[in-house]
Amino acid sequence: QVQLVESGGGLVQAGGSLRLSCAASGRTFSIYTMAWFRQAPGQEREFVATIGGSGEGIYYADSVKGRFTISRVNAKNTVYLQMNSLKPEDTAVYYCAAVFAPSRLKLEVNEYDYWGQGTQVTVSS
Repeated sequence: QVQLVESGGGLVQAGGSLRLSCAASGRTFSIYTMAWFRQAPGQEREFVATIGGSGEGIYYADSVKGRFTISRVNAKNTVYLQMNSLKPEDTAVYYCAAVFAPSRLKLEVNEYDYWGQGTQVTVSS
């Protein structure tokens, strides 16, 4: 089993920046594709960004492309989401997710096996 713990959420003003971190347990972190999803109250959980085990296959949702950057440091068992030019519509609980060694692009909630507890991001106007 893989345990995921998010951190770095908080309250920021529109136009500001925030960096989220997701720390994973285990010794085979590089085998897993990682992703970030987010969920606002009353809304479905939606895809944000994904990154393959060695940093390949990076893909972003249109709503965040050009503003967010996903990265990982396998030696630290950690994936990051750098969020710049934040907008009020980015307000949500952000979750990291993992799945073992997929080769195809995975953008759906039901394609991921492991999830963190989430971290709240609030962007004020």
